[in-house]
Amino acid sequence: MQVFVARQPIFDRRQHIFAYELLFRQGQENFYSAADGDQATSQVIVNSFWLIGLSTLTGGKRAFINFTANLLKNEIVTMLPADQIAVEILETVDPTADIVEACRKIRELGFLIVLDDFVFEPRFEPLMELADIIKIDFQITGIEEQIKLIEMCRGKDIRFLAEKVETPEEFRQAMELGYTYFQGYFFSKPIIVASQSIPKNKTVNFRLLQQISSSLLDLDKLEKLIEKDVFLTYMLLKYINSASFGFRASIRSIRQALALLGVKEAVKWAALIVTRELAQDKPQELVVISVMRARFCELLANEAGYKERGSDAFLLGLLSLIDALLDRPLADILAELPVTSDVRAALLGASGLFQDIYQLSLAYEQGNWQAVVIYAGQLNIAEARLPVLHVNSLAWYKESGLE
Repeated sequence: MQVFVARQPIFDRRQHIFAYELLFRQGQENFYSAADGDQATSQVIVNSFWLIGLSTLTGGKRAFINFTANLLKNEIVTMLPADQIAVEILETVDPTADIVEACRKIRELGFLIVLDDFVFEPRFEPLMELADIIKIDFQITGIEEQIKLIEMCRGKDIRFLAEKVETPEEFRQAMELGYTYFQGYFFSKPIIVASQSIPKNKTVNFRLLQQISSSLLDLDKLEKLIEKDVFLTYMLLKYINSASFGFRASIRSIRQALALLGVKEAVKWAALIVTRELAQDKPQELVVISVMRARFCELLANEAGYKERGSDAFLLGLLSLIDALLDRPLADILAELPVTSDVRAALLGASGLFQDIYQLSLAYEQGNWQAVVIYAGQLNIAEARLPVLHVNSLAWYKESGLE
């Protein structure tokens, strides 16, 4: 399954790129087609930050992203790095007291506040006091109205962005009026960027929605849901490893990632993942094998006397087929995930404790009994215990209700 984001550059007065606006797209058709603004923005965030990568899209420039009233009030933007984001407040957002307060908090965190498609009305004055940039549609806003608004803000620390600038004459005119930034077809149409996504389990997704909808979030249940879903595990690890956090220590368990995230941020992360619906485009058997293998590797670590490393072994098994699910090289994927060095080494073929556990799990799955004897011996695991552990793994998967 492919995911899509369109980006359109925003230029300064020297025609250097200042930022990129990131836009919702469902495919290669270059137009907005979402019926739900919350879902569109959620998908832009998930695709841009955790599937395609913000550095790939913007090359270190700011990303302008549209935010609806709901997303502003739910503080979704606080999940993202403030120095890389400009929050575009849509013209449809009613400037109620709670919206103004949400924007004040966002600005205090260091985000740029941008008023999109702005047309002056007295009720918007509280938002104007917080705005860093005001965007004006150059096609539908009269010149006199533009001059009046620019004069109204003279002396304030507000910059103006002319959008939908389509000809050299309009660019020259916008320069003379005093605009700082420019966007439109004269410079560039939105360019669509595509990448590969991975499947998710709809049952888990629904249960996750139930969890985050509860007034009392149960982290134990949340952990159990995530650990049985390859997509959620991958997205959680990639999110916790993003630039907005700064955690550079290895993550040893899903519970540790949730604890580092905190309840509030975990709910926001999960809400985005739930909002963005994914279609499954890979054989379900890949997911079944990944989950069973994860549990089997965990039990093997426990049996070998390394119970304190059971969570690492679980991640080892769960991520063992992530390259097939993502259609990307395993080394590239692991470079984005904060797993421990020995788990990463085992998945890439290096020797060590986790390599023995990994190879024993593969040998047992494949019925390679000669290799089973060798690796079981190296781990001091009685061969008679292996069928019990493997059946336990199958039962654990079936009991999860994910079939």
